[in-house]
Amino acid sequence: MKTYREVLDFGKKELREGKVENSDLDAWLLLEFVCSISRAWYFAHEGEEVGEKQKKSYEALIKKRKQHIPLQQLTGEAYFFGYKFYVNEFVLAPRQDTEILVEEVLKESQGREGLRVLDMCTGSGCILISLLKNMKKAIGTGADLSCQALEVAEKNGTDLGVSPQWIHSNLFEHIQGTYDVIVSNPPYIPSQVIEGLMEEVRLYEPRMALDGHEDGLYFYREITRLAGEYLSPKGLLAFEIGYDQGKAVAGLMEEQGFERIRVVKDLAGLDRVVIGRKNQEEKYV
Repeated sequence: MKTYREVLDFGKKELREGKVENSDLDAWLLLEFVCSISRAWYFAHEGEEVGEKQKKSYEALIKKRKQHIPLQQLTGEAYFFGYKFYVNEFVLAPRQDTEILVEEVLKESQGREGLRVLDMCTGSGCILISLLKNMKKAIGTGADLSCQALEVAEKNGTDLGVSPQWIHSNLFEHIQGTYDVIVSNPPYIPSQVIEGLMEEVRLYEPRMALDGHEDGLYFYREITRLAGEYLSPKGLLAFEIGYDQGKAVAGLMEEQGFERIRVVKDLAGLDRVVIGRKNQEEKYV
């Protein structure tokens, strides 16, 4: 039998050998997940023996993590905006940087009630669900081309107590009506860049959620071109973007007549969000 300390040390050693980023942290998080323990409990009991079943479960997960399968896919959960979301291999695991997109939309909404929100390329639903949890009487729609992703989003909505409409749609293909807010974190990585990404992303996350075509801007062009038809007067359009796409996406929005466009940086000082409002005087094409 092995103690908690010995089991954790094994996990750290294996992940270091596998050159897993944040190896020690991930070894701990998997132990926490398997054994349902806290750090405080661990330090008080690290010399005690781990049950054989738990040890085997932990070793199996460490083996998979050593192969660079993402941590969130192994645990089936990821935290975003203070909420726990279910994730699997059909959706991107929520990123902390994406919380900036939610924060900016909430700032712009200024506490208004009954806003209609469309989340294009919704994936796990984390953006839309987080918005609905923090808006007053908002009505939400999440759209995605992936049926498997929509199943994940629907489960997350149910688990977190919100009931948006989930629509299988190739961008605006099956979208009807108008919205006060359109928000999107679309695929934005240029196709040729994907092969150079870290293994966790390149091998195990859904390519259709990553691939922004040749220059990474395809979905921004398409969404921006059509968004005016689906936005209410002075409606808000907000995107997450890649670190080097702020100027380009802001330019696309300007070309389509959006106003009050601004680029928001993340905590690392990199461009992360572009946001603007529909100019009612402009003609959208």
